[in-house]
Amino acid sequence: MTNQEIEKLESKYLNKFYHFLKSFEDEMMDGFQTKEKIKDDWFGKYGTNISDFAVGAERIIYALFNGKGIGQPNSCPVGSDMFFEVKDAFIHIDLKTVQTRNIGDITRSIFVGENQNSYKGIMNVNTRQGIIQRDYIPALPTFYNKGKDTEKICLSYFITIVYEDENLNILDINLICMPNGQLENHYGSRVLQAGKNPGKTRFRFTEIPTFELLETPKSRVKVIYFDKSMNDDLKRKLSFYEDIFDEQGDS
Repeated sequence: MTNQEIEKLESKYLNKFYHFLKSFEDEMMDGFQTKEKIKDDWFGKYGTNISDFAVGAERIIYALFNGKGIGQPNSCPVGSDMFFEVKDAFIHIDLKTVQTRNIGDITRSIFVGENQNSYKGIMNVNTRQGIIQRDYIPALPTFYNKGKDTEKICLSYFITIVYEDENLNILDINLICMPNGQLENHYGSRVLQAGKNPGKTRFRFTEIPTFELLETPKSRVKVIYFDKSMNDDLKRKLSFYEDIFDEQGDS
C-alpha cells in the first residue's frame, strides 16, 4: 500500500466518524448532561479526582459507537479503548479528556499510549546538554497480518474533550487522526514529542495539521463541538480548534 493510499483511508474514516458524531451530537451532549440528574449523590465526593469525569464521558461515546454497530469489536488485549475491524482496516479510537486547569495538555499536542498508535520514530529531547534524540517504539503494528491474505492496515484516532474543571461544562470536542507508522518516511520526527518519562510520547498534531500526501490536503483534525461562549482567554488557548471549527461551519 502506498503512502497516499494510506492517507486516503485515514481521511475516509476520519470523515466517516466525524459525520457520525455530528449526526448524534444532540444525543451525545444530552448524554454528558445526565450526570446532573443525580448530582447531589456524587458532586464533591471525589475531591481533586474529578478527572474521573473521563470515565463517564467514555460511557457516552462508546455507547454511541457500540450501539450503532460500527465494525466488529476485537478482543485483543493490546489496543485502544475502542478497537474494531471494518472491511479495509483495523481501527483504534481512544478518548482523551482535559480540564481547563491543564489546558496546555491539549493546545498543541496530546499524550498517546504505546497501545494506541503504530508510529515508530525519533523524538528530539531538550536536555541541559542540548538536544538529544530518543527512539520511540509503539506497541501497535502498521499492518495486522502483514504479508498474509488477510492483511489490513492499522488506523489510530483520538476523540479529545476539553471541559471546565469546576462545573464540568463541555467546551470543545475534537476528532484527530494520528499517522500510520508507515508514513514515518514522509513525516519523520515532526509527529512525535518526547513525553515526561522515557519511552513516552505525545502526538504533535499542530505540526502536521493536514493529510499532506493527498492531492488536496485536508485537515487531520475535525472539530465536533466548540463553545463560542467560553471566555476570551480560553478561546485564545484553543484558537487552533476554533479556526478549524469556523472553516468547517457549524453544521
